[in-house]
Amino acid sequence: MWFFYALIPCLLIDGVTVLPAPQNLSVQSTNMKHLLTWSPVTVPGEIIYYFVEYQGEYESLYMSHIWIPSSWCSPTEGPECDITDDITATVPYKLRVRATLGSQTSAWSTLQHPFNRNSTTLTPPVMEVTKDGFHLVIKLEDLGPQFEFLVAYWRREPGAKEHVKVVRSRGIPVHLETMEPGAAYCVKVQTFVKAIRRHSPFSQAECVKVQGETLPLALALFAFVGFMLILVVVPLSVWKMGRLLRNSCCPVVVLPDTLKITNSPQKLISCRREEVEACATAVLSSEEPFRAWL
Repeated sequence: MWFFYALIPCLLIDGVTVLPAPQNLSVQSTNMKHLLTWSPVTVPGEIIYYFVEYQGEYESLYMSHIWIPSSWCSPTEGPECDITDDITATVPYKLRVRATLGSQTSAWSTLQHPFNRNSTTLTPPVMEVTKDGFHLVIKLEDLGPQFEFLVAYWRREPGAKEHVKVVRSRGIPVHLETMEPGAAYCVKVQTFVKAIRRHSPFSQAECVKVQGETLPLALALFAFVGFMLILVVVPLSVWKMGRLLRNSCCPVVVLPDTLKITNSPQKLISCRREEVEACATAVLSSEEPFRAWL
């Protein structure tokens, strides 16, 4: 009986059998992705589940040190937990894990040092530098909405000026510059996270070269002649078409020469008056001999 009572405190805590607590808690954080890992608790033939909780600065100072269950890992089977969505501020976070098997529960195992996301390791993004005709184009890895990219590019020649462009689009090709034929251009990039105000190192420079491709002289001459023909033919065609439409809708009637009036009406009236007077004089002069005969 004495042995039985002595064994109970070793087997039960609050009426629940105790499992070994998870050990070796650590956080691996790269490019703002945070993964909490621990050594698994092993029970032959059984599946162990784990519960993860966190406590930030707000919970510690203003909510009486309460612990919040992780949004993705309460419970979880594997000995790891993606806590990225739980770490929402740049403050120290306490993290703890316990194991469960049915009604059996282990003690909480707490991360030795609080985790702050500003300790994340930033790496340059994967980039792809290509040319589209004479355009220098870059495509960057999508690391998430918190990331911006500082892209530096320059013409590979002594004393060349380095240009820097901020790129926010992810996974979409971005045009950097129009390249000159026969020249080589180089590009390097680094990430920037505004939430923690940190940059990654620059990536290794990648260079592309545009071949000395120029338009043949005959093609250039043909293009010039075609352009000049367009400048001449198009206005002439429009003018000609306008005349045809005007003649079709409102044709011009040409009078015969016999119907044309070449003098003014006043002149015609005066001319007719003189003819009438001359005719009357002729008639009178012809009547005088006839009266004398009578």
